[in-house]
Amino acid sequence: MTDPRTSPGVKFPPPLIFLLFLLAGWGIEQVGPDFTLGLTEGLRRGLAIVLIVMGLGFDGLAAGQMRRHQTAVEPWKGASNLLTGGLFAYTRNPIYLGFALTYLGFAVAMDAPVAVGLVVPCLIVIDRFVIPREEAHLAAVFGAAYEAYRQKVRRWI
Repeated sequence: MTDPRTSPGVKFPPPLIFLLFLLAGWGIEQVGPDFTLGLTEGLRRGLAIVLIVMGLGFDGLAAGQMRRHQTAVEPWKGASNLLTGGLFAYTRNPIYLGFALTYLGFAVAMDAPVAVGLVVPCLIVIDRFVIPREEAHLAAVFGAAYEAYRQKVRRWI
């Protein structure tokens, strides 16, 4: 077991978790009945673009903030600074929120309602198996400062 004072101990990269769920949804769509989201092509494309741009924007802003404050973006590396401003003032997990928006954008672009639905179990996996490790690490490293932040800012939104 990884010492939470040195590393969160995340073993599987979260972007791959999102990608695997997205590909599973797309794969199910390929072999199952031909379901659609029921949106016109223009609306579907527009919604997909908005979701993807928003998701990548969240990810870019949060990752940039982490780099500026010289703390690891990768969840398997230890944090060196506690971020509480910028996007982190509104959500403790802006990158995962960005991943979810990007995921939904691609699922909408693919017109894959099964993939859209699989975002829920995907987020449950992230919420139950990834984030608790990261939070234990942050609590071990930053103690009372992290606890105060955790009490003030929601895990998601």
